[in-house]
Amino acid sequence: MKPLAIVAVLLMLPLLAQDSSPGETKARVKLAKEYGKQGSAAIPKLAAMLSDPEISVRVEVVKALVEAGSQHGLEPLVAATKDNDAEVQIRATDGLVNFYLPGYVQTGLSGSLKRTGTRILGKFTDTNDQIIPPYIEVRPEIIEALGQLASGGVSMESRANAARALGVLRGKRAVPQLIKALHSKDDQVLYESLIALQKIRDLSAGPSIVFLLRDLNEKVQIAAIETTGLLLNRQAMPQLRDAFDRARNDKIRRAALSAMAMMPDSASRELFGTYFRDKDEGLRAASAEGFARLRRPEDAPLLESSFNEERKMGPRLSMAFALVMTGKHELTTFSPLQYLVNTLNSKSYKGVARSYLLESTRDIGARRLAYAALKRGTKDEKIQLAQILAESGDKDTVAELEPLTRDNDTEVAQEALRALRSLKARLP
Repeated sequence: MKPLAIVAVLLMLPLLAQDSSPGETKARVKLAKEYGKQGSAAIPKLAAMLSDPEISVRVEVVKALVEAGSQHGLEPLVAATKDNDAEVQIRATDGLVNFYLPGYVQTGLSGSLKRTGTRILGKFTDTNDQIIPPYIEVRPEIIEALGQLASGGVSMESRANAARALGVLRGKRAVPQLIKALHSKDDQVLYESLIALQKIRDLSAGPSIVFLLRDLNEKVQIAAIETTGLLLNRQAMPQLRDAFDRARNDKIRRAALSAMAMMPDSASRELFGTYFRDKDEGLRAASAEGFARLRRPEDAPLLESSFNEERKMGPRLSMAFALVMTGKHELTTFSPLQYLVNTLNSKSYKGVARSYLLESTRDIGARRLAYAALKRGTKDEKIQLAQILAESGDKDTVAELEPLTRDNDTEVAQEALRALRSLKARLP
């Protein structure tokens, strides 16, 4: 038995003998708070208190373990994920993520939790784009515990929260548990599990999602469609086309066309051509993405004329992406590639431009031009391009990022260092 576990058992014995009168409970809550202020030295004492019969005490213990912020607190937090109370499970989950992504407890579900009698109330934020860098390795026992929680937590909230945590932590080991969670009847669990699978990007999970492509909940259906495209499940193309044809609204239709555009073949070209000039800008953008990934140079004249005529930013960015993917590799004032780089300065559209640059710079021709943009870009462009190249770059990228680590702007330099670490961790 580990020393920490021995200490925990010894310290637990007197606690079990305590009564649970209001006064005693209040005193133990206060004690947990005091321990939390003592840092890692008090973690063995806090670990013992996880067996307290009162939920309010255990909740406070988990808060204190998170506040201690020590790696020594990870083991008791893993133990707390197996608690029989939803709030304890949720706070333990967020505490584990917080160790790898500081500040998460404020933005995660813990930040909005309230207890009304036996009910736990909390609100999941709509923004779910947080994810740790690839070079950070999470302990396997943490991913295992969160996987078990995602598929078998005591409440739907704790399951959904664990699924979200697995996405943030890139928990590939828990993909089987996330797939199991997809058979839940709770929409939030379904949605969070799908988004987690998007972040993890284990292509083997694609076939397990097909049955959700016609889900009655619009949010779940769209997430399933998007996940199918991102996981490149070509076997689901007939079901995606069926979802497109039977779509109840334009949101679903756009998602289905975008998913098909992720893995186009010659049979899809007619469909992309049909909606390339549609009145709906989302369908125009999705069609342009389809042309982009077909990579047919003969489509360039059509794409260029549409790029010059388009007035809506979404489809225009897609057309710029398509032109770069079909071979228009130049970095001039009005070139499509420069347009994508310039958009990295846009608060509203930088995410779109980033995804297009990430995909296009996997091609060495476009990547070499991105190196030139990296040298002369704005602060935001340098930061975003460093992040992009960390994911799309190759061995040649290392020499291009190293000078950026000495940039006069400390934020740029720090981001370049992180990008280098991520890149080197990914390269063979």
